Amino acid sequence: MEFGKLEREIRIDAAPEIVFDVVSRPEHIRMWWSDDASFDSEPGAVGELVWGDRAAVEAITVVDVEPPRRFSFRWVAPEGAPATEDNSLLVTIELEPSGDGTILRLTESGWREKGWEAAVLEEAFHDHERGWDLFLPRLRSYAPSVVPR
Repeated sequence: MEFGKLEREIRIDAAPEIVFDVVSRPEHIRMWWSDDASFDSEPGAVGELVWGDRAAVEAITVVDVEPPRRFSFRWVAPEGAPATEDNSLLVTIELEPSGDGTILRLTESGWREKGWEAAVLEEAFHDHERGWDLFLPRLRSYAPSVVPR
């Protein structure tokens, strides 16, 4: 396995506008992914995702905000360093209307650019696979309950 790109695709029974809010706004992210989230949904904004009682804290930098089609951010950069193409992972979420729902395509890239040893790369990649496989079904269940704003 080359570990170049992690990809997932799910269908969600909610309109793209709602799914976009669910993946790009901290108050919704807290409902399906991290225990806490704080960031502004605008390109260049820096914030954080928090799991547990700050047991795990991950800085994020918002890259693209194109409602209701695309949201992307960088994360997993070295602590204290700004996230760049060479030191972080890029998560891109693309949304496509599908009947009365949405197809969500998630891509996480930048794995080889991290410069990790092969064993570290493989373990991190599999850890993220397990994570997305846990959290994306939560997103799928949560999004239809959100009332349009």
